[in-house]
Amino acid sequence: MKFIAYTLASLLAFQFMPHTERALAQKLHYPTTKKVEQRDIYFGTTVDDPYRWLENTDSADVHDWVIRQNDVTERYFANIPYRAALRSRIEQLFNYPRISAPHKVGEYYFFFKNNGLQNQAVLYRQHGLAGQPEVFLDPNSLSTDGTIALGQTKFSNDDKYLAYSISRSGSDWQEIFVREVASGKQLTDHIEWARYTSAEWFRDGFFYGRYDAPKSGTYTAASDYQKIYYHKLGTPQSADSLVYQDSTHGQRTFDVSASDDEKFLFLNVNEGGKIGSLISWKHADDPAGEFRPLISEFGHNVGVVDNIGDRLLLVTDEDAPTNRVVLVDPMTPGSAHYQTIIPARPETLEDINSVGGKIVVTYMKDACNHSYIYNIDGVLEKEVEFPGIGSVYGFSGKRKDSQVFYTFSSFTIPPTIYEYDLARNVSTLFHKTEVPFHVDDFVTDQVFYTSKDGTRIPMFIVHKRGMTFDGTAPTKLYAYGGFNISLTPYFSPPLIAFLERGGIFAQPNIRGGGEYGKAWHEAGMKLHKQNVFDDFVAAARYLFEKKYTSPERLAIEGGSNGGLLIGAVMCQHPEICKVALPEVGVMDMLRYHKFTIGWNWSAEYGTSDDSIDFQNLYKYSPLHNLRSGVHYPATLVSTADHDDRVVPAHSFKFIATLQEKQAGDNPTLITIETKAGHGGGKPISKVIRESADQLAFLFYNMGWKGE
Repeated sequence: MKFIAYTLASLLAFQFMPHTERALAQKLHYPTTKKVEQRDIYFGTTVDDPYRWLENTDSADVHDWVIRQNDVTERYFANIPYRAALRSRIEQLFNYPRISAPHKVGEYYFFFKNNGLQNQAVLYRQHGLAGQPEVFLDPNSLSTDGTIALGQTKFSNDDKYLAYSISRSGSDWQEIFVREVASGKQLTDHIEWARYTSAEWFRDGFFYGRYDAPKSGTYTAASDYQKIYYHKLGTPQSADSLVYQDSTHGQRTFDVSASDDEKFLFLNVNEGGKIGSLISWKHADDPAGEFRPLISEFGHNVGVVDNIGDRLLLVTDEDAPTNRVVLVDPMTPGSAHYQTIIPARPETLEDINSVGGKIVVTYMKDACNHSYIYNIDGVLEKEVEFPGIGSVYGFSGKRKDSQVFYTFSSFTIPPTIYEYDLARNVSTLFHKTEVPFHVDDFVTDQVFYTSKDGTRIPMFIVHKRGMTFDGTAPTKLYAYGGFNISLTPYFSPPLIAFLERGGIFAQPNIRGGGEYGKAWHEAGMKLHKQNVFDDFVAAARYLFEKKYTSPERLAIEGGSNGGLLIGAVMCQHPEICKVALPEVGVMDMLRYHKFTIGWNWSAEYGTSDDSIDFQNLYKYSPLHNLRSGVHYPATLVSTADHDDRVVPAHSFKFIATLQEKQAGDNPTLITIETKAGHGGGKPISKVIRESADQLAFLFYNMGWKGE
């Protein structure tokens, strides 16, 4: 493997000023943020919201405020002497060919490839595995700055067409287009105002979900009353057929899909504030008929995997908190009629694929993946062997496929692709990524620590091999803790740059995630949300106790729901760290449900419309728990102007309040990316710049001298 050494100039540039010199060099003057008279009363409690005007992100005043805040932040970054060296090294670490696992479509194999520094990965195809790759769709040609990204890609069941979506500037709004597979010809089909959906093929068209075009507040207004349409190829969107809507439940989302053999149609219904989905079905040869109930009540997570003849293969957590696989006749639905095919295990069933007459199941054990091959009757055939502790994804395909591909990665191993022969149950290396660093220089450990209430929590710790732990190493503590989302090992070039300079990375698998099934998730929801923060703080204290680091050398980081985590922890325990990095965070817990899709998170958080939930939210809402006279850590908030999932007003109001109330000299800055959203599809050039700035901010405020 190839190793790119640092240049002498990079080494000389990567020096650190003493703490006193830093403080003098970076005397900050923040923009004045006006305050307005705004008071809300929640169940007898008066809550001030003086920065409410920052919610109006389309206004000229907010636009001017954004420019002034970004100017202060940019001038701060410009004074960090090794910022350019960091950016150069991260760019080197990104600059290697990256490909995805191939996907068989008729006689072709399709895959994504990024040559290294392309803003967006390019979709290629080749005739057979030995064929010559050719560009099929290059999203980099759609914009000069890489801010138009591909979203979902779905091939038709007859392998003749590709439906793909694009998003502009990171928005969740999607446009759907269609290309012919054989010729590569772009068809005239064009769908607008699609959101939280994919093109689900059925016969000579596809189902999709859309909303009415917003009258105002394109990136902030609440999205409600989703509708499902069917689009027939070659027709304008105005001719699409309305398939399903619910005029009585505005806070529901839907999708309609067909089984692999197009024998069944399924309707899934999700509702804000409810766990699981309602699922209905009907025979596809009667598309005008009524949907019949399969899952008629919320409360359990259930998904249709496949149909085995006239029966349906489901994965469910009903009577199985870690999930089991069952078979049921849809004419006699209900758990009393379930035939267990693969019983629940102590480990959590995370992913399942029915392909080539086999069932491939991936479990999570202590936040690491293990995959197994079963026959269609649920008899275990083989465990797939992986090269170590890590994450796996893939194994998707069709019934007729005899091979599948999967990808393995870890914190220090970039994605590696394997081919699996389903007939022989044999796995072989398909593509090994060559990276510009020495993989063996680093080690990943997994430890377990005890949280405040005695719960045992796992945590990954990644560092240079042979490090001496004396409490001085700069350390990043990263977590998420919500929405049943599990954090497993993942590869990140900026992380390698951090580790190379003597950093330590720690990732605890705190409650609220899905690492240990339904109970683990529920232990971090609603009135139990404080467990999430306590688990995270206990992880920091473990790192101090074991001499990995100290509060003066700890940075805490998280994004989205993880940004809420960081905001809450720095309010409750400002002494726990030197640097806080809340990214696109949910910071106003009293008003989050009033914007875009926020109402859909009420099952996780509760809302301020309920008296009990209000009291709980008010106790930890980051915006409402910043206090005057407190020395908060050096804070770099990050958001984006087109984030229409967690609207930037959360971060705007939080940083304005933090700048007002910060008592110490630690900087409190915000970076507001333009033409970007919640993070998906972000151009590589933006990722490199943001990562370098974040690392520069971290090292600079810790006074760390890199090696």
